Amino acid sequence: MSVRAKFKVDSIERVKWSDGREVQTVKLSAVYQGSGPESENSRFWAATPGGSIQLTCVKPEAVAQFELGSEMYVDFTPAPK
Repeated sequence: MSVRAKFKVDSIERVKWSDGREVQTVKLSAVYQGSGPESENSRFWAATPGGSIQLTCVKPEAVAQFELGSEMYVDFTPAPK
């Protein structure tokens, strides 16, 4: 069984670590009633009215999949033990 949620990309921050690597942090928050496609976002908001995800990535090609302000589906599926 899995659970699907919908999140919005709020920010993408780029910083250099002390070892010289550039890392990028993508911050997302749960969509809210009245944002984006009204009927779909309202349904997601009714089930998950709050939440945040923060991903720190070292690969630019991974971060390229996220566009500021875009909305993303997030699927939570149990991993094998």
